[in-house]
Parts: sequence; structure tokens; C-alpha cells
Amino acid sequence: MLPEDINHRFSYHPPKDAETIKAHEDVREEFRVTAQLLDAMLPDSREKSLAITKLEEALMWANAAIARN
Repeated sequence: MLPEDINHRFSYHPPKDAETIKAHEDVREEFRVTAQLLDAMLPDSREKSLAITKLEEALMWANAAIARN
């Protein structure tokens, strides 16, 4: 891995403009709606907790995709 790749991965990527901020907000809202649906549909269980945790992880990667690119 190149040093600039590491620096890019571990640097703060502030929103460039209002469009980027809106993209983050839109993605968060869609994931929030999905989490609420899963919470309502699934029985309380370890599996439900894992599903919601993985959704949180997916949200973080989605936001990273917006921020980094």
C-alpha cells in the first residue's frame, strides 16, 4: 500500500459542498428507515442485534464512500 493511500484512508474528509452534506443526510435517513423496519419486523434476538450492527457498519462505509470520493 502506498503512503498516500494510508494517509487518504486515515484523514478527515470534510464535506466539500452542500450537495455532499445532503448525500450524507440522505444516506443516513435511508439506513434509519431500514433499521426501524428491521426493529419492527424481527423478534428480539442476537441475530436482530447483529443485523442492526451490520447495518450500522454499512452506513459507515457508505458515508466513507461519499466522503473519500
